Amino acid sequence: MKKQDVLANMSKRILYLNVYGSQALMLVIALIAGLFLFDEWAEFSKLWNWNDVNILLFGGTLALIVVSIDMVLAKWVPARMLEDGGINKKIFGSISIPHLVLLCIVVSVCEEILFRAVLQSAFGLVIASSFFAFIHFRYMKKPVLFLSVVMVSFFLGILFEWTGNIVVTIVAHFLIDFLLGLDLKKKSKRVRFEL
Repeated sequence: MKKQDVLANMSKRILYLNVYGSQALMLVIALIAGLFLFDEWAEFSKLWNWNDVNILLFGGTLALIVVSIDMVLAKWVPARMLEDGGINKKIFGSISIPHLVLLCIVVSVCEEILFRAVLQSAFGLVIASSFFAFIHFRYMKKPVLFLSVVMVSFFLGILFEWTGNIVVTIVAHFLIDFLLGLDLKKKSKRVRFEL
């Protein structure tokens, strides 16, 4: 059975269970790896600075840059080169705003803890960003999408290196996913309305 057929026959409930399940798995991996890679809890807790006045400035700026690049690509690159097989449309097309917020929080927190706080702290920017890109393997056959994921991963990693604050990258990741999710939701609604 082709991937598109599997996706078309997959219920949204099963799709969301897969998304949340994969995020839970990443968080468990991060916690287990963190036990071995950090000498003590204080090392990990130093990465969380909620009092940093630049959280929104830095995280928001990166998010706006990434979303702007995505919008430019959507305008100038053929749609077939940006198509992910319909998974993102199915996830974000009819999602409610509260569910979109929850989903983006879960994804940004779980992925940033694993890839920035744990892997990047232990192994560096290149390895962490490479792993981040690899988990988005469904984009590998789409060079523009895969390059976009790689660039976003490196941007988030550089932001983490620069600020030393995982909260900044979580906010940036959340805003990127949320704004792009809103855009997909809007586009999906417009297509349904035009039909």
